[in-house]
Formats: sequence, structure tokens, C-alpha cells
Amino acid sequence: MTDQAKVRRHAERVRELVASVVRSQIKDPRLGMITITDARITADLRDATVFYTVLGDAAAQAGTAAALDSAKGMLRSTVGKALGLRHSPTLTFVLDDVQDQVKHIDDLLAAARNADAEVQRLAAKAEYAGEPQPYRLDEDEDEDGEGVAEADEAEDADDARGGDRR
Repeated sequence: MTDQAKVRRHAERVRELVASVVRSQIKDPRLGMITITDARITADLRDATVFYTVLGDAAAQAGTAAALDSAKGMLRSTVGKALGLRHSPTLTFVLDDVQDQVKHIDDLLAAARNADAEVQRLAAKAEYAGEPQPYRLDEDEDEDGEGVAEADEAEDADDARGGDRR
């Protein structure tokens, strides 16, 4: 079983090596403005996946993918020699579409912000369905100066004596 820290170190080293070789040794005109964003390697150190981004449109992305595919042998040889492993890992290049995901998340956040603003606009015009204050409060006083609760108690006492207060 391979140590996870060792696997992470090798993955980081693969990323650095590929970025260095792409920058300095590959002279393919199809290669666009490329950035190596990440590399992951399997636990058996046999397969490495290298993630990259390309500045430009779909044609630039396709040209860069073709250039990386044609330089895969040289990159694998360089990585294998630098890592000093028994087997050079096979390299797989994957376009990292971070910009598209960021744009999608920004669009979702803007839609949520607009929906929140609409809810706040509707809530500002809203009114209660019933009376503004549907509950009786103890502080309310009737015209005799007695509190509502005191008046109710007085009526209950009169009813108990059999009399009518009116």
C-alpha cells in the first residue's frame, strides 16, 4: 500500500514538471495560453491525470488538446526520469472548465439575488390578513377606567351573585 502523503508529493511534482516542460520545451504552434491547474496520480503511481485551462475560445482549446496529445510521450519520459519510479505514469490531460463553472455559479447567484429582491418588494406592500392587533391586551381600558381583565372579573362576580350590573 502506498502512503497518501507520497502520492500527493508525486502528484504535485508531476504538475510542476508538466508545467515546466510545457513552458520551456514544447514549441507546438497549436499550444495556446495554457495553465496547468492540478495533477492527480493513482495510489499505485501508474496513472496520472493532469488538469489544464486554456485562455481562448473552443478552437484554442482544441488546438491545445491536440498539442498536448502529440507531446504526451516526451512529457511522460520527462516525468518518469524526474520521479525516479520503476514505471513512468501514463499521462491523461483533462480540460479544467473552471471558468464555465464560475460563470454558471455567478448566474445562479444573480438569479437568487433578483428573486430575493422581488420577495422583499412584495413583502413591503403586504398587509396582515385580519385586524392589525387580533389579541386583547391587559393594558386596554374600557370607558369606566377599569382594565378589560378587571371588568371581566367584575362581570363574573355579578353573575355569581345573580345580579345584573346594568
